Amino acid sequence: MPMIKPADLPEVIPVFPLPGALMLPRTRLPLHIFEPRYLAMIEDCMKTKTRLIGMIQPRETPGGEKRLQAIGCAGRLTGFSETEDGRYMITLAGTSRFRVKEEVQGFTPYRRCMVDWQPFGRDLNREEEMDKGFERPAFLALLGRYLSSMNLSTDWDGLKEAETELLINSLSMLCPFSPEDKQALLEAPSLTTRRETLVTLIEFALRGGADEEVLQ
Repeated sequence: MPMIKPADLPEVIPVFPLPGALMLPRTRLPLHIFEPRYLAMIEDCMKTKTRLIGMIQPRETPGGEKRLQAIGCAGRLTGFSETEDGRYMITLAGTSRFRVKEEVQGFTPYRRCMVDWQPFGRDLNREEEMDKGFERPAFLALLGRYLSSMNLSTDWDGLKEAETELLINSLSMLCPFSPEDKQALLEAPSLTTRRETLVTLIEFALRGGADEEVLQ
């Protein structure tokens, strides 16, 4: 897949509001598309040069209005297949986060936003900056206690061998945190901050479920 340059990023993108769904730069997110408006979004997306779709979390105001979070992450549509009954199975490759400037009113059945990419220019790099404070053995021990408390299993050999960025980002996406916590992980300004946020969320979950010693 060719690298997307800052000059290629469009000013307006289609957005897919999906509670609890987190995508980060340089990760992959599989999606099952079946609603007519999002089927139309995929078809329109495939006609564009960059094939970008913005994943963003919805939020409901006290008055019941369905708004969008200020920050989301766009992914390039890199995988596509169609089922016999007309549903789409797609894969998005996380490209860059964005800040919503305003929602665009128009004639599409799906939502679109004018976005600002500039605050997240580093997302287009091939990899995140190093997390020099990462202590893998202590982190994996904490993770083991968390997964056990949640009755979740994992590929431990894969985790031990995974690059730090892939490890932290994959866990951020896959762990069953609340939409608000997922948003905090998305908005973390660096890999180090995301790892610290992830550790805090895991420690909080452990304290809520059992009187565990937690990683400092």
